[in-house]
Amino acid sequence: MSQPGFFDVDRRIAAISAKGDPLETIEAAVPWEAFRAPIEAVTLTRPEDRKSNAGRPGYDRVLKFKMLVLASLYNLSDESLEFQVRDRLSFMRFLGLELHDPVPDATTIWLFREELVKAGKIGDLFDLFRQHLEARGYIARGGQIVDASIVEAPKQRNTRQENDEIKAGKTPKDWDRKPAKNRQKDKDARWAKKHGRSYFGYKNHVGIDKAHKIIRKWDVSDAAVHDSQKLDAVLDRANTGRTVWADSAYRSGDIEEKLATLGLMSRVHHKGVRGRRLGARQRQANKARSQVRARVEHVFGHQASSMGARIVRTIGAARARFKIGMTNLGYNIRRLVTLERLAAA
Repeated sequence: MSQPGFFDVDRRIAAISAKGDPLETIEAAVPWEAFRAPIEAVTLTRPEDRKSNAGRPGYDRVLKFKMLVLASLYNLSDESLEFQVRDRLSFMRFLGLELHDPVPDATTIWLFREELVKAGKIGDLFDLFRQHLEARGYIARGGQIVDASIVEAPKQRNTRQENDEIKAGKTPKDWDRKPAKNRQKDKDARWAKKHGRSYFGYKNHVGIDKAHKIIRKWDVSDAAVHDSQKLDAVLDRANTGRTVWADSAYRSGDIEEKLATLGLMSRVHHKGVRGRRLGARQRQANKARSQVRARVEHVFGHQASSMGARIVRTIGAARARFKIGMTNLGYNIRRLVTLERLAAA
């Protein structure tokens, strides 16, 4: 085997670009420096709070945030993320790292994420990128589609009594005596049944615009919360279109009245009731509405299949919200790249 030459890495990087490295496109399309100020506002240690000025300077905050984006795009654990950054030239280039540069380890990334979780910053970071999309001309138009998808969490092997206490907002007494066990229990996730199957976890509630299929609004709840209860949180008042599409879970007299009051045109699916089936005209209307509403299923499908977002392996609502929020942000980043490619074709 020959000795590696000085330009071997450059040639390998050029070959990766020639094959169409998606991370190279993402790096160019996203204004990463715009994230610096809100991130550093909650993660930088003030000089007066430092115990000592000794030690190596901390890693760049934007670099660590980009690593969280990689973890979201490729469904990587912190340990896998550290390994992949060390191993893959495309990841190193995306992060602006050379072969000799140190790489943040898994613990560093976990601690950085915890700072952002505790600060509740994921909503601000998502909105910042949404503003960038609008500045690029991708304003919300054509009307909007709302829906929710269950994101499972690791199942808890609790007794019925323990579950009853958790639902009542209490911590089972046995868990208080075992702090290690208590830390591993998700007391915020809930069970829900869909199409005859039981799920344990959370829900990702989103609203997308019909024209660009970009997530404009989102919220997270436990899985037991009915989809319709988060309608207000995902309705986008800035959409230039006035039509709202949704499945029959959002059908009620109150919601129809609310949409009318807001000047919005309802295209919520008709819902049959016991003993009275839908008429031919209502079934035909639902079929036509499904052709538009299916666009939001493409969003959830991409998140589940391409981003591995079927499950969150976190504990507690705050971490689940951050994880799901990063998935929604990661989807929008990928969607921007797709829209830019289509515009250039």
